[in-house]
Amino acid sequence: MDIRIQPSILSADFVNLEADFESISAADGIHVDVMDGHFVPNMTFGPPMVKRMQEIAKVPLDVHLMIENPDHWAPIYAALGVFSVTFHFEACKDAVATARAIRSMGSRAGIAIKPGTAVSAIESIISEFDQVLVMSVEPGFGGQSFIGSSLEKISAVSALIDLHSPQTWLQVDGGIDESNIAEVSKAGADTFVAGSAVFKSSDRNGQIRTLRDLALAAHH
Repeated sequence: MDIRIQPSILSADFVNLEADFESISAADGIHVDVMDGHFVPNMTFGPPMVKRMQEIAKVPLDVHLMIENPDHWAPIYAALGVFSVTFHFEACKDAVATARAIRSMGSRAGIAIKPGTAVSAIESIISEFDQVLVMSVEPGFGGQSFIGSSLEKISAVSALIDLHSPQTWLQVDGGIDESNIAEVSKAGADTFVAGSAVFKSSDRNGQIRTLRDLALAAHH
């Protein structure tokens, strides 16, 4: 089983991103949180910043759109050449058309669900996606604690993926750290977003490897 660790730059130094990207060179991807101040009560950055990140990043960029109107915006981000673009089920009008638009630009397509959204909401469309993101905190701010009830949800999504779409990655974002990553991995996740758990460390690449090892060990 492949395990992927994708540090969230929500915990990075926005003014020194190039140095921070270098400090996480062992990562499998970099999770880029785009927030518009409408869908979530916080703002980060838009396409010009992500375009620049794509130019300097040596590992794949995993863009997470926590924004309204992703049907319009998602293909614009995909066109920047990023590895994947994930948008929220709760914000889109036509999830399948948007996924196909992302893929037509050459990016992988992801769908995200907030803690309050039932897994059944995406059951019929799961095979359209390369990745499902289960939010284990309310999206908007970094540094929050993992919501324990998310484990059941992760297991339920994992079962759907096994049934309908075995090639789809199962990503979890929110409060992931060394205390819970094994449990989350055991529940079926293979792709982990970790923000403060990585960036607070003085040896970030060492921390990435530790998290990856803990997640892998849960499968043996």
